[in-house]
Amino acid sequence: MVINQIQQSILTETLVIKNEVYEVKRLSEFLKSVSQQLDVSTSVANQLRLAVEEAVVNVIDYAYPIGTEGDITIRVLSDGKTVRTQIIDKGQAFDPTAMQRADTTLSAEERNIGGLGILLVREQMDSINYERTDGKNVLTLIKKIK
Repeated sequence: MVINQIQQSILTETLVIKNEVYEVKRLSEFLKSVSQQLDVSTSVANQLRLAVEEAVVNVIDYAYPIGTEGDITIRVLSDGKTVRTQIIDKGQAFDPTAMQRADTTLSAEERNIGGLGILLVREQMDSINYERTDGKNVLTLIKKIK
């Protein structure tokens, strides 16, 4: 389900997907459409896509117990200067912003497993925030576009 609304230079797009890997294709198409509507540069479009897809894949892989179906809502809001993307799920509570930053100076063998995905998201976005509200994880990714 895709909901589209443009009012007074504000864009709001929402996509609801299942926690299945095959849904990443729909997500990618959705993000491409949003980037075109916002008329952002290819660089910004790629940064948005990379960060949002990485965050959503983590939700698909880890938020819900194996075999449990769940929805993931991706809501994109823009005022023309910034893009705010919210990734919302009802899975297990998890704050990726509280994770210790991965030490990329260590070799893969020396480094703890995990953390590279959130590092990638942090590098692509201007800020990220997490909150647990009404039994939902809400991860907000913010990117300046102008």
